[in-house]
Amino acid sequence: MSEPYPFPSGPRPRRRGHRVLRVMAAFVVLVAIAAYLTVQYLTGGNGTPRCVVVSGADDGTSYEFTPEQAANAATISAVGTSRELPERAVTIALATALQESGLRNIAHGDRDSLGLFQQRPSQGWGTEQQIQDPVYAAGEFYEHLVKVDGYEALPLTVAAQRVQRSGYPEAYAKHEPDATLLAAALTGRSAATLTCEGRRETTGARTAYAGGPDAVRNALARDFGDGAFEAAGAVVSSEDGASAQASPPPSPTVSPVAGTVTIPLRDAGDENEVRQRGWKMAHWAVANSSRLGVERVSFAGREWVAESRAGAWRAVEGTAGDAAGSPTEVRIVTGQ
Repeated sequence: MSEPYPFPSGPRPRRRGHRVLRVMAAFVVLVAIAAYLTVQYLTGGNGTPRCVVVSGADDGTSYEFTPEQAANAATISAVGTSRELPERAVTIALATALQESGLRNIAHGDRDSLGLFQQRPSQGWGTEQQIQDPVYAAGEFYEHLVKVDGYEALPLTVAAQRVQRSGYPEAYAKHEPDATLLAAALTGRSAATLTCEGRRETTGARTAYAGGPDAVRNALARDFGDGAFEAAGAVVSSEDGASAQASPPPSPTVSPVAGTVTIPLRDAGDENEVRQRGWKMAHWAVANSSRLGVERVSFAGREWVAESRAGAWRAVEGTAGDAAGSPTEVRIVTGQ
C-alpha cells in the first residue's frame, strides 16, 4: 500500500492578485456611493424632478410627488375652483384621483376605465378622447359630485363612492391626508406651501406641452376657463415689450420683460380673497413649471425660483415697493 502524498510544509504563497482585485472593487463601490450621495444632496432626492406640498400649520406634515402628478392635481383644483366649489370638493376629487390613477392620466384600467378618475366610456362618462382630457374628466367628476346631497358633510369615502361606484370604497380614505394638503395649497388657502424643482420631466403625457408665455396663458385659460382667465385680465409681455391682453384689463402696469405673464388681482375682492386667489395662481404656476418652462413665480413678497434647492419659496430681494413682490398681482416668468 502506498503512503499518502505528504502535505507541503511552510507558509503558503500569498495571492497578491486577488487582494488587488478586492481593493479595486471596494474602491469602485465607494466611488458609486459617493456619486449617489452627491446627487441626493444636489437634487434633494433621487435625481428625478419632484414636488413637495407641506402643511400650512407648520406641523411637519408633507407629501412628495412628481411634476406630472402636480400638473394634474393643479388642473383638478383649477376646474373645481373655477366652478366656485368649496375646498372640500377639491379634496374629495384629489383623493379620488390619487386612488384611481395615482394622479396620472393613464390610458388603461379595469375593463374600459381610463384617465385620472378611471371613468368608463361604456358607462356614459364620455368618449375615450374626452375622458383622457384632464379638464373634461375633472369637470365630469364635479358634475356628479354636486348631485350628491350634503356631500360636504359626508365622510370622504362615502362622497367619493357615490360618484365612482368602486368595488373598493374604503380605499379612498387613505389618501385624504395628502389630498387635504394639496387642496389647501392649490385653492390658495395655505400660502407658499407647494414647491417644485422646476426641471423638465422626461416622462409622462403632460410633457408634450410647449413652454413659454403663450403656453402659460393658454394653460391658464384651459384649466380655469376662459371667463375666469379674462376676469383676471392677465397680461403677457412679448419680446418687443408690447403687451397682449386676454380681455379689456384693469390697466395694470407691466414691465416690458420678455417671457413674463402678469395676472392682476385688484378686482378679486377683499384682502383675503385677493390673497387666496393670488396663491392659487402662484401654486398653479409652480405645479406646471416643468411642462411650461416656468422659471420664476412671485407674489406678495415671496418668490419661487426653478432648480433652487427643491424650489423653495423665499423673500423677494429689493425694495418694499418692488412689483415682483406685489400683493395685487402674480408674476410668472418663463424661459422663453
